[in-house]
Amino acid sequence: MTTRYYTATSLDGYIADPDNSLDWLMAVPDADNATGDVSEFLLGVGAMCLGATTYEWMVANEPPEVWHENYGDRPTWVFTHRELPELPELPGANVRFVASEVGPVHAEMVAAAAGRDIWIIGGGDLAGQFADAGLLDEVIVGVAPVTLGGGAPLLPRRLLSDRLRLVEVAQLGQFAKLVYRVR
Repeated sequence: MTTRYYTATSLDGYIADPDNSLDWLMAVPDADNATGDVSEFLLGVGAMCLGATTYEWMVANEPPEVWHENYGDRPTWVFTHRELPELPELPGANVRFVASEVGPVHAEMVAAAAGRDIWIIGGGDLAGQFADAGLLDEVIVGVAPVTLGGGAPLLPRRLLSDRLRLVEVAQLGQFAKLVYRVR
């Protein structure tokens, strides 16, 4: 079981633009080659988590059937510091809203994943919380041929080279895929 932060980023290190939008990512020509890799990745995922902003964008911009097609009934935790009733529910999805530290929830996720991997979808601060707690094993980044000049950073933490080891580099269409193990 591995806890992985797998996301796309702009060349200048942002996972969302200043309006918390991912429209820039969907506009990349040949993006299907990169998303095909995610389908394969999902085969090993038993549980997922994401931040409230990422969850809200997904619910607002993708029909519910896309969630069900892509993620099925995988147990999913949405971390938030907001009042929980503010977040929209996704009918039929196995989603839990939590407002706590990542450590205790990670233990629940491990149990629910039943030996499969945990996927931190986003955002960067949530992945950083897992890194701070020593619970992040891998960072997988699809670097898009786009610069945003600002927005939500990929990983707003200081992780020096003594904690990151590059283990894979690949080209997926217009994207560069980088895989780092976290120590």
